[in-house]
Amino acid sequence: MDTSQLSDLIKEKIKKYRNKIQTARIGTVIEVGDGIARIYGLDEAMASELLLFPNNIYGMVLNLEQDLVGAALFGQSHSIKEGDEVRLTGETIKVPVGEELIGRVVDGLGHPLDGKGKIETKKTRPIEMPAPGVVARQPVKEPLQTGIKAIDSMIPIGRGQRELIIGDRQTGKTAICIDAILNQKNTGVICIYVAIGQKQSTVAQLVETLKRYDALSYTIVVVASASKPAPLQYIAPYSGCAMGEEFRDNGKHALIIYDDLSKHAKCYRQLSLLLRRPPGREAYPGDIFYIHARLLERACKYSEQKGGGSLTALPIIETQAGDISAYIPTNLISITDGQIYLQTDLFNKGVKPAINVGLSVSRVGGNAQIKAMKQVAGRLRLELAQYREKEAFAQFGTELDKTTIQQIERGCRMIELLEQPLYQPLAVNEQVAILFAGASGFLDDIPLEDIKRFEEEFLSFLRKQKRDLLKRIEDKKEIDDLLKEELTKTIKEFKEKFIISRHDQSEEEEEKDKS
Repeated sequence: MDTSQLSDLIKEKIKKYRNKIQTARIGTVIEVGDGIARIYGLDEAMASELLLFPNNIYGMVLNLEQDLVGAALFGQSHSIKEGDEVRLTGETIKVPVGEELIGRVVDGLGHPLDGKGKIETKKTRPIEMPAPGVVARQPVKEPLQTGIKAIDSMIPIGRGQRELIIGDRQTGKTAICIDAILNQKNTGVICIYVAIGQKQSTVAQLVETLKRYDALSYTIVVVASASKPAPLQYIAPYSGCAMGEEFRDNGKHALIIYDDLSKHAKCYRQLSLLLRRPPGREAYPGDIFYIHARLLERACKYSEQKGGGSLTALPIIETQAGDISAYIPTNLISITDGQIYLQTDLFNKGVKPAINVGLSVSRVGGNAQIKAMKQVAGRLRLELAQYREKEAFAQFGTELDKTTIQQIERGCRMIELLEQPLYQPLAVNEQVAILFAGASGFLDDIPLEDIKRFEEEFLSFLRKQKRDLLKRIEDKKEIDDLLKEELTKTIKEFKEKFIISRHDQSEEEEEKDKS
């Protein structure tokens, strides 16, 4: 063997040997505490890259400084100490996605929390993805019915919309979202509920409610409770969004609820201040608007070329003493396509859902309604606004003309009609029928205390004896002259029975009193 052949052989052996060497990019923890670690020696780290700490604890790169890397920890920081080695994984955070997650309760990393065993998924997705561009989208035009009369009639939500639910604590924000989930039964819409910074007992009650109404069979619950580290609470909405995008990208429809983004903003503020980022207004970091904008922009209705799937977002924001002009609420109002404002005063008066019609708006409007609903609810918002004005005027005890008295009387009945019990969403055809009765003045002579009973019995009458009428409203999606005539006839027919039954009841009571 000559010298050149020997040289080639040695080079080949060295090449093969090098391939067997496993290299790792390792840094050293120099400071740790409060769910934050500062690491030296990770010059090649990427923003949002996944880090592996000792004891199989993961973290995420948040700060890229000149000599150090600031990272958030997805586990208890007391098991990590100064001098520990940290490895770069070369990947950003990914979560399992797909239909295997439906019916499960998971944490922000997609790990099961419901004791039903491991989730065997075939796919994962990065939690951070660019929002679809304008060309990939189409206008929101398909209704997403919540089953709540006040919302579906006056503040409609469409598939692909982002509608903010805003109000003080204990005003029924979560209840609206649960009703919306319950109403998606048999519609093909997959629901994702993301609980951020809530008590575990509260989330457990919610899961039980979903089970009771058989809604967990099409719902994914992502939980980052108050007891979890701030980094897990921070990534939870992005994880839930990635799970929803998987359905959207495959031509399906998904609804995601972020409950709530005020707690999300607070945990991000905590992380930012611990990472020594300069504080801005109300101590929030400068990019607080961006973290919510990049989350909510991912909700959209895809164009037909992209499969026509949709992801609808219902973010929740908690206000302090009804102040919707505060920093985080105004940020979210400017990002979303409308808001449903729940007022404490209305809630305390017993108006449930406590929706303030004047401050609530859907910027998609009638595009997200079927024609029949537009027809019956067209004058509703205006009539309620006039009622509020006349009601305030009537409190002064001034003598009112007949028209004003009629407007106040009808307004009172419509307010009563729009109230709805918890977890009892109504099908859109039933909503159309009862709102038609109210808007057409058929309830004007019904005593106010009997309005709820009238509604219950009327809907029961329709379900039992007039199924074909409900079916026609559902199929036609508009009220033509023939359908209008039949609805009017049906209401009059029922009204006669309703009034007779009340009259008989009062006669029976009088006879009892005499005896």
